[in-house]
Amino acid sequence: MSSPPAIDIRSLRVDYGNFVAVNDLTLQVPPGEVFGIVGPNGAGKTSTFRVLTTLMEPTYGEVILSGVDVLEDIESARRIIGYMPDLAPVPSDLKVWEFLDFHANAYGIGNRAQRRDRVAECLEEVDLTNQRDSWCNKLSRGQTQRVVLAKTLLHRPRVLILDEPASGLDPLARRDLRHALRKLAATGATVFVSSHILSELAEMCTSLCVMNRGKLLASGTVEQVREQLGSNERTLTASLLSGHEQAAEWLSAQPAVHDLQRSGQQIIFGYKGSDESQADLMAGLVRLGVRMRAFEEKRSSFEDILVEVAESNRN
Repeated sequence: MSSPPAIDIRSLRVDYGNFVAVNDLTLQVPPGEVFGIVGPNGAGKTSTFRVLTTLMEPTYGEVILSGVDVLEDIESARRIIGYMPDLAPVPSDLKVWEFLDFHANAYGIGNRAQRRDRVAECLEEVDLTNQRDSWCNKLSRGQTQRVVLAKTLLHRPRVLILDEPASGLDPLARRDLRHALRKLAATGATVFVSSHILSELAEMCTSLCVMNRGKLLASGTVEQVREQLGSNERTLTASLLSGHEQAAEWLSAQPAVHDLQRSGQQIIFGYKGSDESQADLMAGLVRLGVRMRAFEEKRSSFEDILVEVAESNRN
């Protein structure tokens, strides 16, 4: 039998007066996933997180985390949730271990020796053991984010909810954070992470969803999301050794081809069609008898897809 979802959101709606922030959101995330939620400002990400973390009540709907009804049993839900808000502050007058020990004590984690051991474990999980005695105000942005993540892990939450954890991080820090989250998921924890940068989540997550104006538009793996959003636009480049004029004339007559241009031995054009029809296009060029050296594809970036989604949903 399959395990129940770690995150089970059913018909969630959040209203602010006449404004609908989250509109009938239904979503399930299995245990051990790094699951991303992406969307432009106003998509409903923050409101969804506020409900999941028991910081607000929805207009209606259900939220069940690892079998616990968040709206009916807030205290039990809080014991299994680890929440890392965007740009979470750390005190400037504490060392890293002092900051973590303070929160371990607040969580009621054993005696001093047990807290020391748990702090050491969490620092190791985020690869910051060598920063144990550093002052918090001397840490880099990436190190600070990982210290806050270590704090979030202290009470061994089964569901981690991270709001824009990679915001402002350089590529090396994002890589370190990505590795840390995947290590956590490998232990069975479920990580629910938000971002407005789709390519960032594509690198970090095992699966993701896209929201806009409160509605769920797509969910699944990166490729499944791309397919669900119907973004099959791509740029194709045919590098030819002969038959350039013949190939350009034939391609221009194909219904899915647009913006064709020649550059030396290359013919570059936009194409919007299925993978099967693209294969037929290549076969057609071969039948023409042109000598083709290469046929390259460049798909729309995830940022382009998100911009297209946002623009298509404007009034």
